[in-house]
Amino acid sequence: MSDGTLLLVALVLPFLGSLLAGFLPTHARNAAAVLAGSVSLVGVAIIVWLYAAVADDGPVRLWLAWLPMLGLDFTLRLDGLAWLFAILIFGIGALVVLYARYYMSPEDPVPRFFSFLLAFMGSMVGVVVSGNMVQLVFFWELTSLFSFLLIGYWHHTTAARDGARMALIVTASGGLCLLVGVLLLGRIVGSYDVDQILASGDLLRDSSLYVPALVLILLGAFTKSAQFPFHFWLPHAMAAPTPVSAYLHSATMVKAGIFLLMRLWPVMAGTDAWFYIVVPAGLITLLLGAFAAIFQQDLKGLLAYSTISHLGLITLLLGLGSPLAAVAAIFHTLNHAIFKASLFMAAGIIDHETGTRDLRKLSGLYRYMPFTATLAMVAAAAMAGVPLLNGFISKEMFFAEAVADHTGSLLDDSLPYWATLAGVFSVTYSLRFILGVFFGPPPVGLAHRPHEPAHWMRFPIELLVLICLLIGIVPGLTVGPVLATAVQGLLNATAPYYSLALWHGFTLPLLMSFIALAGGVVLYAALRRYLDSGIEGPPVLRELKGQRIFEKVLVTLSWQWARAAEAALGTRRLQPQMRIVVGLAVVAALAPFLAGGAVGTGTLPGTPVAPAFALLWAVGIACALSAAYQAKYHRFAALVLVGGSGLVTVITFIWLSAPDLAVTQLLVEIVTTVLLLLGLRWLPKRIENVYPNRPPLKVLIRRYADFTIACSLGGLMAFLSYCLMTRPLPESVSRFFVERAYSEGGGRNIVNVILVDFRGFDTMGEIVVLCLAALTVFALLRRFRPAPESIESPEQQRIQNAYDEAAPDRRPGDTATDDMLIPRLIMHWLFPVIAVLAVYLFMRGHDLPGGGFAAGITLSIAFVVQYMASGTRWVEDHLRVLPLRWMGLGLLTSAATGVGSWWFGYPFLTSHFQYVELPFIGKMPTASALLFDLGVFLLVVGATVLILIALAHQSLRSSRAAQAAEGGE
Repeated sequence: MSDGTLLLVALVLPFLGSLLAGFLPTHARNAAAVLAGSVSLVGVAIIVWLYAAVADDGPVRLWLAWLPMLGLDFTLRLDGLAWLFAILIFGIGALVVLYARYYMSPEDPVPRFFSFLLAFMGSMVGVVVSGNMVQLVFFWELTSLFSFLLIGYWHHTTAARDGARMALIVTASGGLCLLVGVLLLGRIVGSYDVDQILASGDLLRDSSLYVPALVLILLGAFTKSAQFPFHFWLPHAMAAPTPVSAYLHSATMVKAGIFLLMRLWPVMAGTDAWFYIVVPAGLITLLLGAFAAIFQQDLKGLLAYSTISHLGLITLLLGLGSPLAAVAAIFHTLNHAIFKASLFMAAGIIDHETGTRDLRKLSGLYRYMPFTATLAMVAAAAMAGVPLLNGFISKEMFFAEAVADHTGSLLDDSLPYWATLAGVFSVTYSLRFILGVFFGPPPVGLAHRPHEPAHWMRFPIELLVLICLLIGIVPGLTVGPVLATAVQGLLNATAPYYSLALWHGFTLPLLMSFIALAGGVVLYAALRRYLDSGIEGPPVLRELKGQRIFEKVLVTLSWQWARAAEAALGTRRLQPQMRIVVGLAVVAALAPFLAGGAVGTGTLPGTPVAPAFALLWAVGIACALSAAYQAKYHRFAALVLVGGSGLVTVITFIWLSAPDLAVTQLLVEIVTTVLLLLGLRWLPKRIENVYPNRPPLKVLIRRYADFTIACSLGGLMAFLSYCLMTRPLPESVSRFFVERAYSEGGGRNIVNVILVDFRGFDTMGEIVVLCLAALTVFALLRRFRPAPESIESPEQQRIQNAYDEAAPDRRPGDTATDDMLIPRLIMHWLFPVIAVLAVYLFMRGHDLPGGGFAAGITLSIAFVVQYMASGTRWVEDHLRVLPLRWMGLGLLTSAATGVGSWWFGYPFLTSHFQYVELPFIGKMPTASALLFDLGVFLLVVGATVLILIALAHQSLRSSRAAQAAEGGE
């Protein structure tokens, strides 16, 4: 197996594990943990195996053609930087899985938790190994989606729901900005490929679109990595289970924005715009997060704000634009992930064993859980930058870059002072974590008596703290090669010299470290009484709450402004809304014609019209006008007339030699007419004679205005059509399809070959939309409650039931059964006949009129006939109808056909055909597009039958409602 294939396995494996975990029983905690742990460990093994290839030969790549003409290919790219992030994702993920096995309650639906966690893991891996920027954005938004599900896992709590909603809105909005920024990048470079973008630094920085692209991309990165002013969502995400916080908010999700900044650093950094946007944002985040962390009363809140501060530190380093600052940013990203994950897990253990995270209730825990306390204190010391721990080395590198000269500006010259102040704050909140939780008097009023957790619950912290010590003591032997590979992946040949030695002599950065350590101790001692008072939040900034601002903005946008827009433009009536829509559509349609001066008839002579054809269209027009006239008060008549117009359309297609369209139109007319007929009964009744005398003038004006708009729009479309048809057609793609339908698509039915081969990707999108539409209709009808006057049985049925009830030897419904006996029998016999016809249309579709869509509609008619003949209960008692499985199997079959082409080295959904010798039949052309068409067939059947079932079950629901009403009387 090639290295590229192994990388693909590492990406796909978490998603497969997520799917399997979702099917486990609700309380299968051990099985889910074993599954998630196995996936994580296999991922670690693959990434470790690929290290030699990355270090020796450069990036590992896998390229699969997707939409090559649009520059959208499925590309995986693992260089040293991506390798470092990938090992963090899988490695810390494995430890979090082990920790979560003991943290999560057996009463929780733990398999669902691990399903979400694995899906998020796969999404994060997708972000860091994507070799195409559009693909990166896709996985980026997946991380927002699955983080929403993880943060809101305990959805029964208001805090979890609010925190999940806030995180999704902020990060997903940033993702939309990132998408636009990436599109601008592609516009500048001419490609979305990461390698080409990284080779186009000068082109990017010199472009007039550089600043807009930079701002949009930074918005995406800042929202994801909780940079000021978007930092407020992270503390509220602490409502998630602690394993989520240890994973998402230390090593993965919040590092996605950091990874994006690093990935584009070689081509976007080094400009004034970069420096003066990124550095202030990072600096404010660094100081604000550290200051707020000191005064938090929630243990996870303290860690959340400290995470914000450290993310600001990394962002600040990247903003400086120097290669050494980038090296320090990479190193601190690794160190922060290690010590912060261990601290979150320690906080979870404290909460798990004591029943609280409130610092006002916690103290003296060292005597109850000495091992956990020792581990947490070492991790907190690493966070504070104490010597001989990993945090000290990367913070020394930060101080060294702070004192270096970059732009000579006032901001640059003041950085050493701000950096030292941030160091003082970090020591202060680290001391508060250590002294406030583990020392002091014994705790009082706890829900549980504190004790050490199970050893395997503590093991992940032990391993991470050991790594903190090893990196801090022997950095060159432990992290040196990995850091060098990551730096090489970021900076390529421009990697500067740097040293991981513990002693560089008495230097200014060392002095800054000692000032920070001493100043932190002094500040903690000075604030001790204030902190012990139990006041929530930092002074001065206590009333400035990000959640309150967020909610205010949200209410303003989604409620106040929306209500104002609705009051100005909206109405509960359909006609005014349609006027706005139609008016805008007309303006949009006419604008290019008027701007280009292209309005006017052409010079081509008209085609002679056969009298029969003219009569046919006269009938169709009459049906359409009559349907419009009858639609409001005589819906059944309008439906019949619409069907007449549809039949005229079918005959028109046949007349104009388009049998494939005629077959499809006829089948669609049959199904839609029946479905609409089933839905007509549940519409509320309309009163025809609302105005006994002449309608008011206002009503007349409205009616004539609607009539004028309708006639004008219809006349305009007819005029535009005439202008188009009297001009010679320009060169189009039609000849391309005609010439290549058989030679490249293996079919003589050009329409079908276009749908399943040349434009297969479009068809794939259409069947997805059809699937979503069917699910939406089903969901809406499940909640639908018909008007009271529609619940009563139709008049004919009431008369028949009255006759049956009056007869001594009859039951209600016997008359209808007798009347439908022969038609019912015939309809039952028709089911296999129509099914065979559907198979026939499906098999011939590549060469003759038919295909998967037509065959799916045909088989749907077979089900419709059975429902009409015998009713819902009889059909579902005799036929196992599972439309959701049909739809799912159809989507999977179509997608698998597209993915299968990758196996042979061709772009997604590339078709192949050849002649196959079959017994008794001889040579027969077969195409792989047949499998794609099979997926279309299955999905069309499932979607149509799902809507049919939703409508049919309204009758069962209404009969139960009527019986309940009669019983109540």
